[in-house]
Amino acid sequence: MKILTVGDFKTNFSEVLKAVQVGEEFAIAYGKRKEVVAYLIPKNMRKNGKRVIGILEGKASVIFKEDFKMTEEEFLGQ
Repeated sequence: MKILTVGDFKTNFSEVLKAVQVGEEFAIAYGKRKEVVAYLIPKNMRKNGKRVIGILEGKASVIFKEDFKMTEEEFLGQ
């Protein structure tokens, strides 16, 4: 995986996209410390974005008492 600064990425955008199409991966670094803030990978290497529902089944439970009440504002933290 190659690491590019934002400036290098902008300058070589078309070439980077062509390289990604043939399977190369890139990390994009930003700021004075050149911290990696993003990854550019080929579409076919992307993980399926589906989430598993019920992952905590059998590991946790929630019980609400009959007198439990919460307003929408309380729920939303407003």
